[in-house]
Amino acid sequence: MKPSQTEENYLKAIYKLMKIQPKGVLTKSIGEMLEIKSPTVSDMLKKLGDKKFIKYTKYKGVTLTKSGEKIALKVIRKHRLWETFLVERFKFKWDEVHDIAEQLEHIDSPELVKRLDEYLDFPKFDPHGDPIPNEEGVFFKKHDKTLDQIDENQEVVMVGVKDHSSEFLQYLDANNLRLGTAILVKSIVSYDSSYLVQLKGNGSLTLSGQITKNIIVK
Repeated sequence: MKPSQTEENYLKAIYKLMKIQPKGVLTKSIGEMLEIKSPTVSDMLKKLGDKKFIKYTKYKGVTLTKSGEKIALKVIRKHRLWETFLVERFKFKWDEVHDIAEQLEHIDSPELVKRLDEYLDFPKFDPHGDPIPNEEGVFFKKHDKTLDQIDENQEVVMVGVKDHSSEFLQYLDANNLRLGTAILVKSIVSYDSSYLVQLKGNGSLTLSGQITKNIIVK
């Protein structure tokens, strides 16, 4: 049974939340992610359950069924391919593409997605460093180490971000922090966990602990 756009949004949200709540996603968490009140979320979860897209375990929450996960991965794949297209071909900034991709991800055309993937030369990661699942829903290996886990005098390369908000991405742009940027950790302030870093070709910069937790490196 084909899901509606709203149902796709719920399945995608549940998929992402299952990464931090693997035993069962709470209704409250879904509501907070989608900015929807709990009674409305409960009604939708019942519909998703009736369609066998999710299953509910009492006192634990909801998880995706195989069919629900398949739909969520298709939506995520389209979203990240469209973000890549918008940045690489239409020259949008990385902080401008999320809302547009949210609309484009619901286009139901497997052939369009296939040709889009081919046109972009089968990208493994989107402009934010998030892995793009292939047609089978398999992800390329994701980097998950963040800058706050790096010791002094180590050099790393920025490969992604955990926070996709426009404010955070604009902050990174303003400070010449982009994917591929080489970062040398010069010192760490134990008092507030801030990092003094050297950016290759762009001088030194002090980053707060909150910033370093949201920069993915390798």
